[in-house]
Formats: sequence, structure tokens, C-alpha cells
Amino acid sequence: MAYLIPPMEDETPPDFIAFVAARRDLLLDEAARLIGGDRSAPELCMQVLTDLAGRWRWLTWISRLTHRDAAAQHLDRRLTARTKQWREDQIYPVEVNVLRENALPERTLEPVGAPAATALYQRPPTPPDESLAQQLAYFLPSTVRAGSEVVADAEIAWVHAYRRYLWHRYLRLGGGMILLIGGMVQFMSQFSATT
Repeated sequence: MAYLIPPMEDETPPDFIAFVAARRDLLLDEAARLIGGDRSAPELCMQVLTDLAGRWRWLTWISRLTHRDAAAQHLDRRLTARTKQWREDQIYPVEVNVLRENALPERTLEPVGAPAATALYQRPPTPPDESLAQQLAYFLPSTVRAGSEVVADAEIAWVHAYRRYLWHRYLRLGGGMILLIGGMVQFMSQFSATT
């Protein structure tokens, strides 16, 4: 069956992941700026990304027709709406004062009585409760893939939007069935009353 706008897929499309990867850090920074801190910013960003994922099919269709980035505009609108809703949900009034944090100096490893070649392998003193494996992990290359947070956020937002889509679909189907049965009962009662 051909659809003008196809139904939502259960797998996250690669273009949605690419969109989230391009804008996630900026979205987190903007959310933290708008709500006045970093504590609730990831939760707010996830809500905005879920809203975006739910409308992704429409937004890509509109972008193709108008040759503009409808998804970015929708992202800005949803961030504004979610921020307003977040502020209304707070128990106490929220005052937002944007302060610039002073950049902390990076920790530099300086050789202590050793040649410069061994300076790369020296590290700050370890806390007494750190295990040997945690101490050796400092010297190993990272096993965390760059960008795995972005893919995880995109996947989680897509799953939440897909579940919401299924619930709306079931509610529409159930409402349609109730209206159909109600209409048939109404028609039959009027038809039987006239004869």
C-alpha cells in the first residue's frame, strides 16, 4: 500500500540519528541555559527529542517540499514549549541567572625527578580506595566509542515516540470502532422506529 506519509517505523532511521548527532550538544547547552542549570537539562532534551521523533516523518516530508530545515525549526519550538512547561511545573518560582563559569585549568602531568619521556606515564596520586584495575585503567586506551551517547539518546527518543504513536493509533482505532458501532445502533434504532 502506498502512503503519502508512511507509518512510523520501529527502527530509528539514520537521518534522525545524524540530526541528533549534529544538534545534541547545542540542545543540551541551550536547555541548561534556559532552565538555569545542568540538572534537568538531559531530561528536558529527551522530551524535546521524543517530540521531534514523533513528528519526524511529517518534518522530513515538509523539508522536501519546502527545501528548508523544518526539523530544526520544530526543535526550537518544542524546546521553547517544553521549557515553559518545565517552569510552570516547578513548585517554587525559578529565577534564571546565567553566569559564566571560570574555566578550570587542566591538570598537567609534570615529571617528578624523571626524564620527559616518562612524564606521559605519570598520573596524579591515587585515592586509597581505588583498586588496582582502576589504577591501570588510566593507562589503557578508552573503550567507549565516541558518539555512543548520541546514538543512545536518538534510539531512546525514537522508542518513546514509537510507543506514543502506537497508543495514539490504538486509541484512534478504538474510537473509530465505538463511533461505527454507535452509528450503526443509531441507524438501526431510527430504521426500526419508522417501520
